[in-house]
Amino acid sequence: MANSELHENVILELRRGVIVLAVLSQLDEEQYGYSLLKRLAEQGLEVDQGTLYPLLRRLEAQGLLESDWRIAEGRPRRYYRISPAGRAMLPALKSEWQNIVQAMERMFKAQTEDI
Repeated sequence: MANSELHENVILELRRGVIVLAVLSQLDEEQYGYSLLKRLAEQGLEVDQGTLYPLLRRLEAQGLLESDWRIAEGRPRRYYRISPAGRAMLPALKSEWQNIVQAMERMFKAQTEDI
């Protein structure tokens, strides 16, 4: 595996879990896939369509999202929103994320102090 390919794969692995939290946090207002992609990008998180759409289906299968089809602007679109179960889980996910960030900041700080 080329070094650049390895780098890209590691970055994708790092982002994968973050995207779940980001998606759930942005679906308090219903969104269709493309509008969600744009919303995430506007917040600084670029997500590939090939990553987002399977994730949306998986989160819906897990009961964390709900969706329905509607015709909008002459096209059928699937609109997603966070489900009651997803809404109930979101505070715990946010808390866990904050714990992870704090732990990583401590590790990074300790690493720079050792240099």
